[in-house]
Amino acid sequence: MIFITGDTHGQFDSVKTFCERFETTKKDILIILGDVGINYYGNKRDIKLKEELSNLPITLFCIKGNHENYAGNISSYREFDYMGGKVFIEQEYPNLIFAKDGEVYNINGKKTIVIGGAYSVDKHYRLSMGYKWFSDEQPSEKTKKYVEGQLERENWEVDVVLSHTCPVSYEPIEWFLSFVDQDTVDKSTEKWLDAIEKRLTYKKWYCGHFHGEKTHNKLEFMFNTIKEFR
Repeated sequence: MIFITGDTHGQFDSVKTFCERFETTKKDILIILGDVGINYYGNKRDIKLKEELSNLPITLFCIKGNHENYAGNISSYREFDYMGGKVFIEQEYPNLIFAKDGEVYNINGKKTIVIGGAYSVDKHYRLSMGYKWFSDEQPSEKTKKYVEGQLERENWEVDVVLSHTCPVSYEPIEWFLSFVDQDTVDKSTEKWLDAIEKRLTYKKWYCGHFHGEKTHNKLEFMFNTIKEFR
C-alpha cells in the first residue's frame, strides 16, 4: 500500500500509531509532503530520530520542505534509482528515502512529478532567534529549468504532482498568519508553480506547507491526516 500525509516536523507519534493500527511493513510507503524534520539539526538529534524511524514498519518517501536541509546537500547521502527516478538514501537508513526535485516517478502506476521547497514566512524570526534556516529553501533557477525540462519530455502531462507549497492562485488565504505582512513574503515559488499548473495536464495535485486540510478542484492540501495515495 502507498499512503500520503502532510508536514511532520520531526513528530512521528501519529505515524507510529498508524503503522500499528494497519499492521504495515517496509513494503508499504508513506509519502510526506515536505518539512519532514529528519534533516534539520545536522547533528546527533537527527541521527537519533533516523535510528528510531529506521525501525518503523514502513518506508518513508520524503519531499523537500523549507524547514529542513535538502538531502542532496548532505555528503552521507547517495543517489539511487527508485520507482523510475533518482532519490537520495543513506546506507544506514534504507527505508528513509528522499525525492530529488524534478524527478518523475512511477508511483503505483501513476506518473508523478516532485517539486519541493517554499519560502519561510518566519525567516527573519528564525534568524533572530538563532534557529536553523536554509538559504536554498526555494527551488533554484537550475531546479526550475530541470523541472520544466522534465515536463517538456512528458509533453506537459502527468498523473500526479507532489509539491510542498501550492500555486499562488490556490493559496489558502484564510490560513495566513495575521501577524505576517504578506507584502514581505516571497511568493516567487508559488507564482512559478501557478504558471506550471496553468500549462500542465494532470489528475491530482497534493501539497503540504500550510498546516491545514482541504480540497480545491484537483488540488489537495494535507497536514495530519494519513490517507491512501490515489
